[in-house]
Amino acid sequence: MEPKFKISHFFIHGDPLILGADVSIGIATVMIIFVLTYFKKWKWLWKEWLTTVDHKKIGIMYVIAALLMLFRGGVDALLMRTQLALPNLKVLLSEHYNEIFTTHGTIMILFMAMPLIFAMMNIVIPLQIGARDVAYPFLNAISFWLFFFGAMLLNLSFVIGGSPNAGWVGYPPLSELQFNPGPGENFYVLAIQISGIGSLATGINFLVTILKMRTKGMRLMDMPLFTWSVLATSILIIAAFPVITVTMLLLFLDRFAGAHFFTMTHGGDPMMYINLFWIWGHPEVYIVILPAFGIFSEVTSVFSKKVTFGYTSMVVSMMLISFYAYFTWVHHFFTMGAGAGVNTFFAVSTMIIAIPTGVKVFNWLLTMYQGRIRLTEPMLWTIAFIPCFAIGGATGVMLSIAPADYQYHNSYFLIAHFHQVLIGGTVFGMFAGLTYWWPKMFGFKLNETLGRWAFWLWNIGFYACFMPQYALGFMGMTRRIYTYGWDMGWAPLNLISSIGAVIMGIAFLFQVWEIAYSVKYGERDTTGDPWDGHTLEWSLPSPAPKYNFAVLPEVHGRDAWWKTKEAKERGDYEEKKQELEPIHYPKNSGIPFILSVFFFIAGFGFTFEWVWMGALGLLGVAICLIVRSFQYDTDYYISVDEIKETEAALRGEV
Repeated sequence: MEPKFKISHFFIHGDPLILGADVSIGIATVMIIFVLTYFKKWKWLWKEWLTTVDHKKIGIMYVIAALLMLFRGGVDALLMRTQLALPNLKVLLSEHYNEIFTTHGTIMILFMAMPLIFAMMNIVIPLQIGARDVAYPFLNAISFWLFFFGAMLLNLSFVIGGSPNAGWVGYPPLSELQFNPGPGENFYVLAIQISGIGSLATGINFLVTILKMRTKGMRLMDMPLFTWSVLATSILIIAAFPVITVTMLLLFLDRFAGAHFFTMTHGGDPMMYINLFWIWGHPEVYIVILPAFGIFSEVTSVFSKKVTFGYTSMVVSMMLISFYAYFTWVHHFFTMGAGAGVNTFFAVSTMIIAIPTGVKVFNWLLTMYQGRIRLTEPMLWTIAFIPCFAIGGATGVMLSIAPADYQYHNSYFLIAHFHQVLIGGTVFGMFAGLTYWWPKMFGFKLNETLGRWAFWLWNIGFYACFMPQYALGFMGMTRRIYTYGWDMGWAPLNLISSIGAVIMGIAFLFQVWEIAYSVKYGERDTTGDPWDGHTLEWSLPSPAPKYNFAVLPEVHGRDAWWKTKEAKERGDYEEKKQELEPIHYPKNSGIPFILSVFFFIAGFGFTFEWVWMGALGLLGVAICLIVRSFQYDTDYYISVDEIKETEAALRGEV
């Protein structure tokens, strides 16, 4: 019997873009190996980063990975917009175009937006709640490395085996073996499986961290709003991600084991896949936007020099969103014949969820009202978000009207709406968070001048790219189309849209320049509180020591650090002297990294249906888990002398 995958088809050849990627990967790999070897940094890399369980370092690794994925997904977007800039272009073949829009969506949602959110969670949450780490540091490291190797598995498909091409949603029957026999869809299924396990573990970890590790005196209703947003997000993750894990498993069994869960000709039902996917997929939209809402709440308060207006209503609205998020998924397939009753229910539920979102927008505006606003880079991103998200929300309500959706469905109107809320909401929110907490991560501020250039180019490019797409949708241009004729009348708007995409690409380069320039010339944060912050993370030096707090703080009410500073200014603050004690701290471990490598090996093996390699990888995973179960020496105590030395060095006394 002829094998399904021939060795001659293992490496992709004949495409200049892929040849260029091969060369780039080869050069980058050689340079990394050379630098690490020349400067003798292999041991440092292993001890300080690959084996770390420090939430701050894990957060930084999430940031680096997410920015790399933003570059990869952005290149995909630029290739698509180049192909569509003018009619009848042949920059990409139809098959290659299908692969690129599939990987673009998958990477941007799961391997760019999610890790940026996890980065903010890791860097900020323990510091905001007065904790020394997350509840499960070892599990936190596993979460990162599973995400990382899941992302690497998907990206490998570009040069080995072939990329998935059934869209980022992977709908059957196109994703089934009959119509998609190559390894591309296997890459997609297994990469999401591996990274999804890590995402679920992150949700569990941060839910427990927030509920059980808050410092003395911090009640739930005293928590910063970013912490509340992460609590709501963690609840969503825990309920939603098992669904996508099971869905991908069923699709994998269809492809690998001859099952027929989603093949209609053998008694399966493709609509079951679509229901399961969006039962995860629509809460996922709120998973990636809720932390951005939390960031905007922090930024508006600090840079308006006011407490947040309507704190309680903000908390209630976030928790309502996490509840209503599970009752909107059918609006993704109003046109698929569910019936008038079902469509009406989900149309109304989709409209209702806009209400708590609107509450937050008004609260941010009222927080800024009569405030002493400082137009720093984080505040600029926040202000830009509001009109952008208002447009996205309004078009979302338009899409929620089931009869009207028959016109909008699968059109470029939908593409414009989706990017309006995901870029204008999630990406702008993460940029606000990155620039806001950057000094806390690295000890220096980003260059404001270069940051403003990036900000304005992002916004100009964004509106130039996506506003024309609303009109293109009304003119009948459907998504996933890869070429069109001059007779359609779409050329001028598509050209403007493509120019806007290029401007956004230039904006990203300005951000890279901003970071590179600031590493050497950025203003150093010597106070730990460069923004006059309100919450506990700004009470610590920048960057914070590995144990975070030498003495765990005791708080009374909201905005604890701001109130402490005000009390000091009034002269009525009494600082309680507390004796230092040894700090219990987890040891670094190489098991999370090694375990995730074995997951990668298993995923790669099953992708090509090499059962021996898949079994070997799973055996390695099992061995890692067994080894960990027999490890008892997993932590140690940081001595009082070491704490004193560290604190003195942070104060510049050594």
